Amino acid sequence: MGNNIENIYNFLQITNSIATSGQPTKEQFLAIKQAGYELVVNLALPESTNALPDEKQIVESQDMDYVHIPVVWEKPTIENVKEFFSVMEANADKKVFVHCAANMRVSAFIYLYRYLYTGITEEEAKQDLHKIWVPNETWQKFIEQVIKNDR
Repeated sequence: MGNNIENIYNFLQITNSIATSGQPTKEQFLAIKQAGYELVVNLALPESTNALPDEKQIVESQDMDYVHIPVVWEKPTIENVKEFFSVMEANADKKVFVHCAANMRVSAFIYLYRYLYTGITEEEAKQDLHKIWVPNETWQKFIEQVIKNDR
């Protein structure tokens, strides 16, 4: 079954209302809709690997909301993450599906969001982050900067 939500590249269920992954295919957005998701947040760049040029139309045609926050892999910004936090806060009552190209940007942003906003421990948040990757130097510095900035 290629149209199963678990088959999406690097799929990871975070909570009952948040799931993350790498880039879904056009068909997989149907599976996301069928799983009850109401909002898709995309952190990949339009030129990222496997990016769908008409992703916004695909998502909206499934009657889901779509938010695109393009995050440059080599240069994630505080603005990017603040925008992400505000989208997550504003949609805390919805089922949200967050993806990028490989779930690396997303796992870092979700880690920060959960640790800073949802009251879980850093350790607990880190477990899901490390299921996907251990951030490289650029991203580790970025994560530390965001946490300091939020204090």
